[in-house]
Amino acid sequence: MKKKAEWPRRLRSQEWYGGTSRDVIYHRGWMKNQGYPHDLFDGRPVIGILNTWSDMTPCNGHLRELAEKVKAGIWEAGGFPMEVPVFSASENTFRPTAMMYRNLAALAIEETIRGQPMDGCVLMVGCDKTTPSLIMAAASVDLPSIVVTGGPMLNGYFRGERVGSGTHLWKFSEMVKAGEMTQEEFLEAEASMSRSSGTCNTMGTASTMASMAEALGMALSGNAAIPGVDSRRKVMAQLTGRRIVQMVKDDLKPSDIMTKQAFENAIRTNAAIGGSTNAVIHLLAMAGRVGIDLTLDDWDRCGRDVPTIVNLMPSGKYLMEEFFYAGGLPVVLKRLGEAGLLHKDAITVSGETMWDEVKDVVNWNEDVILPAEKALTQSGGIVVVRGNLAPKGAVLKPSAASPHLLTHRGRAVVFEDIDDYKAKINDDNLDIDETCVMVMKNCGPKGYPGMAEVGNMGLPPKVLKKGITDMVRISDARMSGTAYGTVVLHTSPEAAVGGPLAVVKDGDMIELDVPNRRLHLDISEEELARRLAAWTPNHDLPASGYAWLHQQHVQGADTGADLDFLKGCRGSAVGKDSH
Repeated sequence: MKKKAEWPRRLRSQEWYGGTSRDVIYHRGWMKNQGYPHDLFDGRPVIGILNTWSDMTPCNGHLRELAEKVKAGIWEAGGFPMEVPVFSASENTFRPTAMMYRNLAALAIEETIRGQPMDGCVLMVGCDKTTPSLIMAAASVDLPSIVVTGGPMLNGYFRGERVGSGTHLWKFSEMVKAGEMTQEEFLEAEASMSRSSGTCNTMGTASTMASMAEALGMALSGNAAIPGVDSRRKVMAQLTGRRIVQMVKDDLKPSDIMTKQAFENAIRTNAAIGGSTNAVIHLLAMAGRVGIDLTLDDWDRCGRDVPTIVNLMPSGKYLMEEFFYAGGLPVVLKRLGEAGLLHKDAITVSGETMWDEVKDVVNWNEDVILPAEKALTQSGGIVVVRGNLAPKGAVLKPSAASPHLLTHRGRAVVFEDIDDYKAKINDDNLDIDETCVMVMKNCGPKGYPGMAEVGNMGLPPKVLKKGITDMVRISDARMSGTAYGTVVLHTSPEAAVGGPLAVVKDGDMIELDVPNRRLHLDISEEELARRLAAWTPNHDLPASGYAWLHQQHVQGADTGADLDFLKGCRGSAVGKDSH
């Protein structure tokens, strides 16, 4: 365990606020226009509360209220809280996709921390991209930091049935196309989908990333599952405020917590909870920021033999509210530890080991958090498949897939991009049936641009009307963590840079063999080489702005889709005074 730093000592914020020089008086004097007494600048920890609240990020709409509880905890522990609004990348509203702006948010927030007098940070997150972007930023600067999430929404109900955020949106939409639900009923169901503050109530990407933060040790134990409107969420926020002050005194930093062992714990946790495929791309990026060598091979190695024991949508039947009542993520971590699948001595933001945090917890509902022998799937980890169609890998979530399609060979039906898909999919003359493999190109990090959540292509109505609800789908896109199906995602290299996906043609035969981790385009090596040699880019290139910067510097999905100049190095957290 890391040795605690000496206390008291001179903190970083004193470079701005400590002393009597002209420059210090400039910084400190301006702050006093808000009514802060002089003794608040006496060297106590200054804590930046980095808040992703926004009216246009509905998942985070209650974070201003929660921030007041964080402040209360900081004051109680003898710190000096300062709330700072930061870039909030909302999956619900941002176009072309919030993923386009994850890296921009991380860059902006990194400089927000580095350039201002913070000794530690509380990362207030919720909507799925806000969690990785703030952790990436904090890892880059490496000041003591702790995550507090906004928590999931309460269960939705429609005509007596649980309604899961996103999951039922996809389900009901397909039912409308199949003629099993009217448009009026769909609109009626809309009102039941989001009935309280908070993030998705399924094990979508937001709840997955909240779980990843806790499994990494970057949040207090039990943080991930508390509903957003539960009073215990406010208690968690206040306790987090108290804890960050002591973390500053101890100098407990992200680099002390986010070790290779911590990432392996997170990967196994993702398998156990049936977490989102988006966790792959975010954890790879976060590991890159802290300088940890994490690859797709680690995902397959660590997750392959972990059973999915959390019975939540989209893989199972319950929602986050029931998960919390059952005991939440600490129960899952305890199960992993008992099975020898947890690095028990990994340190957490509490200063204790992961095992000390979870060893005494109780599972209050074994239909929500299942015994291993009743797991949804015995091999629940994210599957990484490779082959001539995905030389650098592609991913699939087996707990959300149809078992009979995990070994499949079918004829390719190709869509050149999302617009081509939308133009063709509802046409009854489209030459497609349930045995085909749907292929969509040019939706990766450079191609979309930004890698949108469009990989879970809806099936054609002519197939849905036959009662078919799943087909093999392949793309270089992502899909929502709330989605389901036998969907191969993040195919790398992506089509927009000339990966093999770019040259798939209608009628080509494609083989998916999940047990053997294989994705194969059934053409000769010579034919593949000929097609690739003849390929030319066919997507538009941005001319200016952040879109241009993103296009020039974004890396592939197989390494986390971070910007190439931001990965793998931590800079100084102390800025130079300009006055």
